[in-house]
Amino acid sequence: MPLAYGYDRFGGAEVERFADLPQPTPGTGQLLIAVRAAGVNPVDWKRRSGRRPAGAPVVELPAVMGGEAAGEVIALGPGTTGFAVGDAVLGGPLTGGYAQYTLLPARAAVHKPPEVSWTDAAALPIAAATGYGALRQLGLPKGATLLVTGVAGGVGVTAAQVAVGSRLTVVGSAAPAKREFVEALGVRFVASGHGLAARIRAVAPQGVDGVLDLVGGEVLEETAALLTDRTKLVSGAAREAVAALGGAPVGPVRDPALLGAVVELVRSGALDPKVTRVVPFEQAALAVRAVEGGHSQGKTVLEMPHPGAGLTPNAWTAEWRRAGT
Repeated sequence: MPLAYGYDRFGGAEVERFADLPQPTPGTGQLLIAVRAAGVNPVDWKRRSGRRPAGAPVVELPAVMGGEAAGEVIALGPGTTGFAVGDAVLGGPLTGGYAQYTLLPARAAVHKPPEVSWTDAAALPIAAATGYGALRQLGLPKGATLLVTGVAGGVGVTAAQVAVGSRLTVVGSAAPAKREFVEALGVRFVASGHGLAARIRAVAPQGVDGVLDLVGGEVLEETAALLTDRTKLVSGAAREAVAALGGAPVGPVRDPALLGAVVELVRSGALDPKVTRVVPFEQAALAVRAVEGGHSQGKTVLEMPHPGAGLTPNAWTAEWRRAGT
């Protein structure tokens, strides 16, 4: 039977495990895909821990982790149009991306062009679409200055590249060790930590015109104070807190138009999703730890084995234990 990685109760890393699950059956308007790659995001471990932002759907247990997947269509549910068996697609899975097989809603899936790799495609449905959507939401004119906090993550690298390509000046905060990575994006680097606002003012003495917050907490409050127009403040990390400050959360990203636009940017070479770590599926725990620890830069993606690889749950579980989880 196919393998998946997830949890059957909420908690820390100790609740994660591989499971031997039945292959999903596509319903009306759904695609069954053989997953080739799956993106890893902070929201994956936050949901596992039991965190649920206001308005977010309840996580039903047991749950397979992963909100991004790219793969090949192997079956279509009743009434599904626009796709065919064998198509290469990507989107936000209904049944978790950390699995050999998963279901995609056809209404929110898009085709993967040959020029876009599987691992790059798996980085787009949440991270890249969020960064791109946030830039459109802010609507800053050419020549404006944008601040992106937590710029070195999957969302930030897309937002930064799109902003630079749109002729915005971009200031980005991240840990000091990520300076070279951030500056390579065309961003004015500012080290995160105490005194952030003063360092931002030093590199942007004319002020900032918009803020994309990807950190929340004190960072959100401190950087919000840099703006004269709080409608130019959006957050992907603190929906309720940003509203209280006069800004807005990043809008919905499960939009095929947004995702299609991001795919085209990658296909044309205008955007690099910066997949900096590709981890084999049998080491899924290591991939989640890298993202959960907050020290990764760019995007982490799981690479799935071919469905006929012949691996067994016991072998995979042994590998998982050797990984130290």
